[in-house]
Amino acid sequence: MPELPEVEVTRRSFATAIAGARIEAVMMGKPLRWPLGCDPQLLGGQQVVGLRRRGKYLLLDMNQGVLLLHLGMSGSLRFAADMPEAGVHDHFDLVTDRGTLRLHDPRRFGAVVYAPSENSPAAAKLLGGLGMEPLSEEFLLPTFQAGLKKSRMPIKQLLLAGRVVVGVGNIYASEVLFLSGIRPTTVASRIGPARVHKLHQAIRSVLARAVEMGGSTLRDFSNAEGMAGHFQTAANVYGRDGQPCHVCGTAIELIRQGQRSTYFCRQCQRP
Repeated sequence: MPELPEVEVTRRSFATAIAGARIEAVMMGKPLRWPLGCDPQLLGGQQVVGLRRRGKYLLLDMNQGVLLLHLGMSGSLRFAADMPEAGVHDHFDLVTDRGTLRLHDPRRFGAVVYAPSENSPAAAKLLGGLGMEPLSEEFLLPTFQAGLKKSRMPIKQLLLAGRVVVGVGNIYASEVLFLSGIRPTTVASRIGPARVHKLHQAIRSVLARAVEMGGSTLRDFSNAEGMAGHFQTAANVYGRDGQPCHVCGTAIELIRQGQRSTYFCRQCQRP
């Protein structure tokens, strides 16, 4: 599933190219997770003002309204001046005078939703419950610590929930907990100030490094220019069950939390 680093990498790969483009047409394929929310023809003639990200959503600002794009479980975006004919898994084309933005989504859990503004009910329903942005100045340590103190959830599952901080997906949660020396099953409220500080720093550093490395490509993720990510090659624990820890040599363990795979080192990460 594309997480914050993959979505940010995707955004950076075509944000400059599409800014200022005029929308000429919208082509819809099979239904996606949610309806578009407007007549596709109403988007014709609008100008793209810019491209932002909030959590795992891309926000395509237009001179009238905003398109919220979500990649779902297996979606990817392409932006090119010369796009081939749409295939069976291509479900949305935004045709502009600078190229076509296409959503390719075999499982159709992705979405493209129109909202009159970011504050309208349609947008607030999707964005309203999101936590702090970890790569922004709003990711404050005191607020983060207060959010952990309120929760009795295991820290790994709290991070995945995205209510305190967004974007720490399954791969990255395992990695940041390893770097901060915290067992993924530890109850969030029991983590002391020193380890919360290490976790806060690890979230920033891991996600920033993942963006620099183009995200993680475990199956088929690639950015809007078709380039794969490489963060998975630098993982300390994720996907390494049974292999020796890079720090202490103990075999990396694999457990299931909330139907998700969790990797950790029993020696380096304490409850």
